[in-house]
Amino acid sequence: MPDAAVAGGLHLNLYPQRPLERRTGWDDAADGMKAVLATRTAFLIHRRCRREAARCDAMRAGIRDATDGDLIGAARRLRDELRAGPADHAAALAIVGEVARRTVGLDPHPGQTLGALALLGGRLVEMQTGEGKSLVAALAAAVAALSGTPVHIVTVNDYLAVRDAEVFAPLYRRLGLTVGAIAEGDDESARRGTYRADIVTVSNKALAFDHLRDRVGTGGQLDDVSLKVSALTGRGGPGRRQPVLRGLPFAIVDEADSVLIDEARIPLILSREVEGGADAAEAREAFALADLLTADIHYMVVPAERRVSLTEDGRALLAERVTHGPFANRLRREDAVRSALVARHLMQRGEQYVVKDGKVVIVDEYTGRLMPERSWSEGLQQYVEAKEDVRLTGRKTTLARTSYQRFFSRYMRLAGLTGTAREVRDEIARTYGLVTIRVAPDRPSGMRRHRARVHTGAEEKWAAVAARTGVLRAEGRPVLIGTRSVAASERASRALGEAGIPHTVLNAVNDREEAAIVARAGEAGQVTVATNMAGRGVHIALGEGVAARGGLHVILTERHSAGRIDRQLEGRTARQGEPGSTEAILALDDPLVVTARTPLLAPIARGRGFLAMVARRCLVRIAQRQAERMHYAARRALIRHDRRTDTMLAFGGPPE
Repeated sequence: MPDAAVAGGLHLNLYPQRPLERRTGWDDAADGMKAVLATRTAFLIHRRCRREAARCDAMRAGIRDATDGDLIGAARRLRDELRAGPADHAAALAIVGEVARRTVGLDPHPGQTLGALALLGGRLVEMQTGEGKSLVAALAAAVAALSGTPVHIVTVNDYLAVRDAEVFAPLYRRLGLTVGAIAEGDDESARRGTYRADIVTVSNKALAFDHLRDRVGTGGQLDDVSLKVSALTGRGGPGRRQPVLRGLPFAIVDEADSVLIDEARIPLILSREVEGGADAAEAREAFALADLLTADIHYMVVPAERRVSLTEDGRALLAERVTHGPFANRLRREDAVRSALVARHLMQRGEQYVVKDGKVVIVDEYTGRLMPERSWSEGLQQYVEAKEDVRLTGRKTTLARTSYQRFFSRYMRLAGLTGTAREVRDEIARTYGLVTIRVAPDRPSGMRRHRARVHTGAEEKWAAVAARTGVLRAEGRPVLIGTRSVAASERASRALGEAGIPHTVLNAVNDREEAAIVARAGEAGQVTVATNMAGRGVHIALGEGVAARGGLHVILTERHSAGRIDRQLEGRTARQGEPGSTEAILALDDPLVVTARTPLLAPIARGRGFLAMVARRCLVRIAQRQAERMHYAARRALIRHDRRTDTMLAFGGPPE
C-alpha cells in the first residue's frame, strides 16, 4: 500500500475502498525489492518522527497550564484546520495529548507521541508490550477523525474492542467525536448505526465478515452511482440492501502481526446453510468405513498440515467394500471417509472445539475464545458433530470469500501496532506496504527469563509445573500458567488440584468472570491458569507488595507456532519497568513438538543427562521454526489462490 499521511482528511466516496488490482509475478518481485529498500531505510523515517515528537512534546508543555475552555477552543480550531489541510500532526497531537491527560488520566510519554505520528504516516509501530499501545492508537485515531476521516481501530477480539471504546470515550467526546464498539450479538441495524461513529473499535473477524456481507448484500455494487440509486429508490435490485460499513477509509490494526500474519493463512468464507448436507446415517456409514482402515497403510495423517490422505490400498479397500448406495460414487465416498478421519484424528474436543449446549462450537486458535457463529467448511462441521453425537447442522455453501491480505490492502490508509514485528517485518512490508518503526521502551525492562526445561512426557511436565508454582506461591508471587487449549488448561488445573494449590481457570468454557479473573491475577499468591484469552491486550496489574517480591511469574507450558506469540504471553509480566519473570516448562509430546521432522535428534532427546536436555531444547526450536516456515508457505499459497481466481474470472468483470 502506498505511503499516505492523514492530511486534510480524505475526500471519500460513499463506500471508499481501494480497487482490486490484478497482479503478476513481476509485481511481486517489484514489491519485494521495495519492501527490502523500505525496511532498510526505516531509520530515516524514525529520525523524522523523533524530531516531530520532540516538537510536539515541547508544544504540549506550553499548553499544560491552559484552562479547559481554552483547550477545547483550540481543539475546535484544530478540527477546522485539519479539514482544510495541510495537517500539522505535531501540533494536533500536542492538543489531543493534553486532552487525554485531563480526561482519561494518561499522560503520553515521548515514545507514545512518536508512535502516534508514525501511525498517522501509515506505518507499523513496534512497541514492547506494556508500553501503552492502546493510547497510541487512540491519539492517532482522534487526530485522523478530527480531520474528517472515519477510523476503524481493529482489535483481536470483542472484549478488547468494547474495553478500548469505553476507556477512551471521555477523550473522544471532549474533542467532539463519536465512538462506538461492535460487539458479539449486535444485529445488522445496530452495527450499521455503530459504524456511523467517527471512531469504531471492532475485532478483525467481525469487520472482515461485515465487509463480505456488504459485498453479497449489494451484489458487489459498492460504487457511488449504485449506492445513490439504491438510497433514492429504496431498492438496489433483487435481494439488495444498504451496506453496513461506511467503506474502508483508515484502519489502525492493533496486534498487527497476529491479524496480518498469523491469521492470514486461513481464508475468510461467508456461507449459508443449504439442503443436501451429510445426514446422521451417512456420517455413521463414513465412520464405519473409516474403522476398516489402518493408519500408515490405508491412510496417512499429517498433523503439521492438518490433513489426511488416502493411499492406493485404502482407496482399493473402500471400493471393494462399497458396491451400492450413495457411497458407490468414488469421489463422494473418499471425500466422506477423509472428512471422518480428519474429524477423528485432527479435531479434538477441548482443543479445536468444545461442546456447549448440545452444539459443537469452534475455539479460536489465536485468542482462545469461542466462535459460535463460525463453522468449518466442506462438510467437516457435520462430521465433527456426528463424532460428538449432537444434532447435525446443515451443510454450508460459499457466498463470498476473501483473505486478510486482500481485505486490509483495500483500505485507503492502513497502519498498525504490535509488540512483536521484528521477525515478520519484511513480509508485512511486501504484502501490505507497511514499514516497521521500532519505538524504544520508556523504561528499561525488568524481565528475567529462565532457561526452558523440556521433559520427556506430559505427566513429568505437569508435575514440574505444579511443583514450581507451589514454590513461587509460597514466596507470595502471583503465577500465570499459559496453555494453548481448553483441554490443556483443564489438565493443568488437575495437576494443581492434586498438589493442593488453590487456583483460578480462565478458558473458553469459563469466560463469564474474565474481567474479575484478570483483575485478581496480579495479587500476591494468586495462581491463574489461562489459555490465549490472557494473551494479547491483557494487562495484569500487580497487587500491593508484589513488585518487591519479584512481580508476576509467567509459565509457558507449550510453545506456539511462532516465537512472537510466546513473547506476547511473556509480555503479561514486567510491564513498564516493573519486575517480572518467565520460564517455559515443556514436554516432548507437546502437539507442536510431535509434528517436528527430526529423525536423528529425536532418539537422543528421549535419553537422560545434559546432552539429552540440549537435544530437547534444540528439538523444540526446530519444531517451532518448521511451523513458522509451513505457515509462511500457507500464506503465500493463499495469495496465489486469490490470483488464480482473479485470472479465471478475468473475462467476467472485476475480481469481486
